[in-house]
Amino acid sequence: MSIVPYELFALHYATRGGRRPEYFLSHDVHDEPLSINYYVWLARRPGHVCLIDTGFNEATGARRRRALLRDPIDSLELLGTSADQVQDVVVTHLHYDHAGNVERLQNAQFHLQEREMQYATGRHMTQNVLNAPYDAGEVGALVRSVFQGRVCFHDGDGQLSDGLTVHHVGGHTMGLQIARVYTKRGWVVLASDASTFYDGYACCQPTRLLFSLPETLRGFERIRALADSIDHVIPGHDVRVMKTYAPPSSDLEGIAVRLDDAPHTPLSI
Repeated sequence: MSIVPYELFALHYATRGGRRPEYFLSHDVHDEPLSINYYVWLARRPGHVCLIDTGFNEATGARRRRALLRDPIDSLELLGTSADQVQDVVVTHLHYDHAGNVERLQNAQFHLQEREMQYATGRHMTQNVLNAPYDAGEVGALVRSVFQGRVCFHDGDGQLSDGLTVHHVGGHTMGLQIARVYTKRGWVVLASDASTFYDGYACCQPTRLLFSLPETLRGFERIRALADSIDHVIPGHDVRVMKTYAPPSSDLEGIAVRLDDAPHTPLSI
């Protein structure tokens, strides 16, 4: 039996300015400005709706001085999906920009690497340099979901359906996972912060925020192995995603793009 492909979308909900040396572990001090986008990803096919990451809300954006362009959960309606229709949520890791808004997804089961929950609630969080990207309230919301029976823990590779799997890579955090989604153009890997930018997996350029550098480098190899080609990898924050793929409709220009269609703009790295 053939796999029914998913429609796959990236929804751009926030942005932040910066310079390249802020992000990359190795860099030229004369490097140019570099902005980042914040995304959530929606995978859907008949009978299954899955959200990959949940973004942050207005209060968190204001506190962290991030420009929230639109509420990521409300904006699912722009793609013809409501929050109540989301059945599964893959949380790639528990940083504030990937794991907020949990309590707004009342019908969803959350999928998380067990070691990420251990990391976010254990001794490492006594260190400011490691706990800074986490939000205690949002981590607490996932803990409450555990007690409600709404968290499915994975240890390594896991399968949500025949066309959607998760894979532990670590590196950026102890329990970082990536998602692999089968689409009409083949297997697409949503790399999240395992490759924040295209330069990560394509040029072996780690970003500065790391739990383990060796795991990050091995993660680049795993990403490439799981994707059908280098063009089937979607980085976690690169602004070029919005230029590389077409929007679902003209009114969603700059808001969302289809990742199940082939890239329409050649990528230069």
